[in-house]
Formats: sequence, structure tokens, C-alpha cells
Amino acid sequence: MKNIITYSILSILLNITVVVNGTTAPSFHSSSLLTAPPSSTFVTKLSIRGGAILDSDDSEYDFDSDFSDDDDDDDAFFDLNEEDFEISAEDDFNEDTSLSRFMEAFAKTPPFTKAYMTASFIATSVGYLTSKNDFPPLLQLNWKPTLTRLQLWRPITAFLNFGPLGLGYIMTCHFVWTYMATLERLNHAAPYDFWVMILFGCASMVAGYSCLGLSPRFLGHNLSTFLVYVWSRYHEGMEVNMFELFNTRAEMLPWFFLAQTFLLEGELPVLDLLGIVFGHIYHHYKTTHVLRTPTFLINWYNSDGVYSTAVREKYKKISSDFEMQ
Repeated sequence: MKNIITYSILSILLNITVVVNGTTAPSFHSSSLLTAPPSSTFVTKLSIRGGAILDSDDSEYDFDSDFSDDDDDDDAFFDLNEEDFEISAEDDFNEDTSLSRFMEAFAKTPPFTKAYMTASFIATSVGYLTSKNDFPPLLQLNWKPTLTRLQLWRPITAFLNFGPLGLGYIMTCHFVWTYMATLERLNHAAPYDFWVMILFGCASMVAGYSCLGLSPRFLGHNLSTFLVYVWSRYHEGMEVNMFELFNTRAEMLPWFFLAQTFLLEGELPVLDLLGIVFGHIYHHYKTTHVLRTPTFLINWYNSDGVYSTAVREKYKKISSDFEMQ
């Protein structure tokens, strides 16, 4: 009877260990081209729960020896608990390394994307602390103070607004960080083309929303849809992993983004749809060579000025990474 109780408790503990330590939240790395293999810790726990860790020879219990040697069973039971504690410690270590990997990845983010994401986080945090999680009113797009009080920064800072701080903000940040950084890296040899793309997207959204009488509340969120669409057109046919749950083709990603907006915000994603429209217009003009980078911007980037030289040095690091690959 003692052994039966021991085995029952052991089974419960193993299942609890798997559920608590083995269940992970879905990853936000939706753009990962290759799905990372599961960690050895997770595989071990999954195998324990499924019984794969047990050998076939051990599956047939010798009840005589079991009931005759209770102390050995107790020792094995406590040894297994120690292994569980070791697994938990390994999970804590993996969390620390995940944070360090995130910091390392952000440190390698291209300069424009890094500055943009940092500014958005600072502005959103200020709104969270001072405006009850609303984006700071001084940074929102409002044409009256923009024109009458010459608050000319408003059409620019409005694109820092991804929405209130929460799950939707985190997911939008990841989308923007992933696809903006990718597009900036692709243009590492001619970053001015990337700047023109961003300027085209922002200008078309501000003008389009104003002409249609739409409220430009979350321009940063809508810009992310523009970026995702442009990225998807450059990577048509490529399979993309969504939150480590399922795979889809790159050209379907903008429409998935629209569905995400509808589910999280509970409203029709009209503004995100306009982001797709403007992204399609940009891609068409770019591929047909209608949209070209101004010559003065190319000359400034290649000049020997202090600022242009500093910018070139930052992009040289990205170019060297491509050369190493």
C-alpha cells in the first residue's frame, strides 16, 4: 500500500512539474523563418509526462521486490524531486539568458529602428504615468495647435503612438521592430531608400486620414501594417512562423495583422487597411521606378560632414555583418 501511494504522489508531482514548468507562453517571434527546436528541458518534461523516459524493462514492475524494499523507493522518490529542482533552476537560468539575448538583439538593431522604438516606449511610458495610459496629448496629431501654435512636431510624434501600454502595444512593438529592422537591414548599402520609404508611408497616412476625415489615433500601429505589407511583397512565397503555433505564407501576414487588430480592439481595422493600400502604392511606385530617392539626400549621405559620417559608420557595422555571412 505504501508503494501504491508513493507511485500516485510521484505521478501527480510529475504532471504538476510539466504543467508549471513546461508550459510556455507563445513566442512573439512571428517573423522567425525557422522554428527553433524545443529546448531539452521541455522535451525531457514532455517525455516524462508521456512516459517515454521509462524503459521497457522497467515498465513491468516486480511487485515482490517493490514491497520488500520500501526504502529504495523512497530514496528514488526524493532523488527525482532533486532533479525537478534542478530543472526549475535551469528554467530560471534560461529566462535570464532570454533577457540577455533580447538586450543583445536590441543592441544590434539598425539605428533608425532603434531610435524609433526607444522614442515610442518613452512617450508611451510618460502617457502611462501622467495621462492614465493615454498617449501624451502634446504629442498627438491635432491640426489646430500644429498650425496656429506652430507645434510642428505633432505630425511626427503621432507615429510614436502604438496604442495604450498593454498586450496590444507589446505585439505591435514586436511587429514594428521585426519588420522595420529587417527592411532597414536590407537597405544597409543605401539606407536613404529606406528613409524615403518611411517618409512616403508617414506622409501618405497623414494626408489620407486628413482628406478622409478619419481620426489618426494610432498612427504608429497603422505604420506597422504598412511595413508588414512592404516586407511581405519583398518575401512573397516565404513561410513565416506565427507565434510558434502555425506557419503561413508571407503575403498573408498583413491580413493576419488586420484580424489581430479586430480581435484585440473590437473594431473594424479600417486604418490598418489603409496602411495596406499605401504599402501597395509604394511597392508599385518603387518597382516601376516612379519613386526615386532625391539626389540631395544621396549626396548628403555620401558627404564628409560630421553627421553624415557618423550615420555611415553606424550602417557600416550592419554591412560588415552581411559580409561575414
